[in-house]
Amino acid sequence: MNITSIRSLKTVTTVFATALITTPSLYAEDDKNVLERYVTAGGWPMILIGLLILALVALCVFNFMNLTKQKFGPDDLKAGLMEHMINCRIRSAIELGASHPSYLGRMMAYALPNVDARKPEDLGRDYVEDAIADYTINENRKSMTLINYISLIAQAAPMLGLFGTVLGMVGAFGTLASGDGSADPSMLAGDISVALLTTLWGLVTAIPSLAAYFFFKNKLNNLVADCHHAAEELLNASIQTVNGDAHLAKIPEGIAV
Repeated sequence: MNITSIRSLKTVTTVFATALITTPSLYAEDDKNVLERYVTAGGWPMILIGLLILALVALCVFNFMNLTKQKFGPDDLKAGLMEHMINCRIRSAIELGASHPSYLGRMMAYALPNVDARKPEDLGRDYVEDAIADYTINENRKSMTLINYISLIAQAAPMLGLFGTVLGMVGAFGTLASGDGSADPSMLAGDISVALLTTLWGLVTAIPSLAAYFFFKNKLNNLVADCHHAAEELLNASIQTVNGDAHLAKIPEGIAV
């Protein structure tokens, strides 16, 4: 993860943390009753679930900003690289890719130095493709880190909800035990609220997290696949230029009868 990505994530987290702190003060009296009934009545485990919700929102916003075509394979870069590759200006293509911060630019700057002019039939395609594979493994691991955190939230939220449920039920039975079977219903209601609300919010957090995880994972895979397809077209363009006359020589002008 580069410095810009880290700063963006910190900015998003700060904004949502500020919103989380200041929003309750904007509620009217009736809204406070709703907040107390459906949120704060869940007890202190709701703080942990709230932190997971905050992290989920921040990660989703960051991934929406980061997983874009402009940051992976912008059209202007593809056009510039294609112009260089058609004319077999490999060094110029490397310099253009290295100067561009996108995924495709960095990938081509990493892979194109493996082009072998001593092999005009394929320009050392195998070495170039191996370099592309190595780059993809390293870069995808970095991009998947924040996406995997969303998966972690999807798994942790139900566990926290279950923890709150067990905590609430332990409190309810403790209340019954201390009251010799005739406990105050309002005290029991508080313990049951902890049990039910934490389960509710755990599921409310986990279900969107699971959907967001697969959405961003598929989006990343599609963007990477587009970059690989563009890299293949660029390499084919140079190979076709080098071997254009040889290919034409194999095609007959006409067939004698």
